Amino acid sequence: MKILTKEILAQTSDTRITKIEIEAPLIAKKVQAGQFVLLMVTEKGERIPLTVVGNDPQRESITLIFQEVGYSTKILGTLNIEDSLYALVGPLGHPTPIKNYGRILVIGGGVGIAEILPVAKALKEAGNVVYSILGARTKELLILKNEIKSYSDNLYIATDDGSLGQKGFVSNILEKILKEDKDFQLVYCVGPVPMMKVVSNVTRPYKIKTLVCLNAIMLDATGMCGGCRLIEGGKVKFCCVDGPEFNGHEVDFDELMHRQGRFINEEKVSLRKLKHKCKLDSGKKK
Repeated sequence: MKILTKEILAQTSDTRITKIEIEAPLIAKKVQAGQFVLLMVTEKGERIPLTVVGNDPQRESITLIFQEVGYSTKILGTLNIEDSLYALVGPLGHPTPIKNYGRILVIGGGVGIAEILPVAKALKEAGNVVYSILGARTKELLILKNEIKSYSDNLYIATDDGSLGQKGFVSNILEKILKEDKDFQLVYCVGPVPMMKVVSNVTRPYKIKTLVCLNAIMLDATGMCGGCRLIEGGKVKFCCVDGPEFNGHEVDFDELMHRQGRFINEEKVSLRKLKHKCKLDSGKKK
């Protein structure tokens, strides 16, 4: 579980998105588009679910992309080439159902763009006509544009500040596309939960099958702890074993957003401790 390569894909004053390639021979041979891994950076760290963005069976490696937003992802971001993870398990979850649907839309927001990359690739290779919509706060945070473009018949970009592509949100572009052309058989969406909720509401009147990839808080990732439960179609499901992809028209997004905010206060405390530790470390004499 050694880190083979590391690259900073995007960075602003308050956000950093990092790509790492990890030595993982067995996972590299088995993983399919849409599946994820669960990792621990340190022995006492929490378990982090991350979608596998790429795999190379010859190099016996997998690629992960993550935003350094919470305590554990910030610690993960401090690791360098030749460092090792404490634990890594996968592949987990159901693979994306790949087939020739016809014409599809794949939508990624923020770091969710990384998660749609293997899916867009697999769907394009299955013979689909792929329209891609990418969204980010600014052009500096828009990742993998060229990679997504290589698997897209049409590519659209939205940024909150209008620094690249259309000013606004991915849902604005989606609404415009569907008003002009409703002939799509699938919409696949990954991004912040509010974004996925809006996208699902946009596609609902058109009755276009909409899959959303949910990255819920997880503990054991075997369905036993119940930490990642959600409501789909009025029934309790578990993101780790029933997902990570669900019918966007049936997910209770309000309940999901409520559950996602359960540990906000604890996360704030952890981040304060991390900042304090960094200050102490930076003051040590070398």
